[in-house]
Amino acid sequence: MTERASAQPGNPMFGIALKCISVVVFVGMQVSIKAGGEGLPAGQIVFFRSFFALVPVVAYLLWLGELSTALQTNDLTGHFVRGAVGVVSMACGFFALTRLPYPEWITISYGAPLLTVVFAAIFLKEVIRAYRWTAVAIGLFGIVVVSAPNFTLAAEGLGEGQAIGIAASMMSAVVAAIAMIQIRRLVRTEKTTTIVLYFSLTCSAIALLSVFLGWQPLDARQASFLVLSGLCGGVGQLLLTACYRYADTSTIAPFEYTSMLFAIGIGYFVFGEAASLTTLAGAAIVISAGIFIIWREHRLGIERRKARRVSTPAGG
Repeated sequence: MTERASAQPGNPMFGIALKCISVVVFVGMQVSIKAGGEGLPAGQIVFFRSFFALVPVVAYLLWLGELSTALQTNDLTGHFVRGAVGVVSMACGFFALTRLPYPEWITISYGAPLLTVVFAAIFLKEVIRAYRWTAVAIGLFGIVVVSAPNFTLAAEGLGEGQAIGIAASMMSAVVAAIAMIQIRRLVRTEKTTTIVLYFSLTCSAIALLSVFLGWQPLDARQASFLVLSGLCGGVGQLLLTACYRYADTSTIAPFEYTSMLFAIGIGYFVFGEAASLTTLAGAAIVISAGIFIIWREHRLGIERRKARRVSTPAGG
């Protein structure tokens, strides 16, 4: 079965289930990085996350008998660009994750889909109407609500570490949005499995170069958490890829925000980090804006399909 054929949605509940499981697995990856990566160089964390993600990805491709074909590409340069951008995003994000309360970090990461709308207008010349621009503006305001207290404390000489973490997390969201634009370009000519495989390979190779900047020796606990982060990352990527084969993006995407519930619970019970009122308020604003954009895309998709049916002659 070709990828195009297998990508036709046909079992929404199964797709939603896969999406929810992928959210749990990615949360496990993030918790592992936060637990084992504190004080470690970002490049070292990125290498473990990328290299050990290859284990489940390669195993899956071997099981499908598609490993050799997955390496066939028409755009090697595009994959390298995707990997390089991904390394920067992960490095900034993981640096921030080890320095911020988990709920704050995950709220700011929700900014990436909002910024993707902006970059799609700039780089892909997509037409963005007033509704979506308004939602993007409101969502970014929610990120300001979350971030402002940290920068205020930094200006007063307090909380400098968290302010740096906020800045790194914002940079990660910006670069992640650029990565999403690059993925949109790649999917026009490349298979999903090819994109996933080259991403892990490229990120591993680039992150390995950071060893010359100085890695730190790992104890058994740190090594275990970092290896686990990579395995979770690979499994999560496969689940995320699979879920869109069974349901439309507009059906699945809102379930990404269930990670906020895990962030609040894990932050409190595991790391002793209570979510502040500004974080909760900002998260509510960002999530509302994100869901509105998804709903708007769904409505526009329905209108476009209706317009095509009307313009197509009967029997044609």
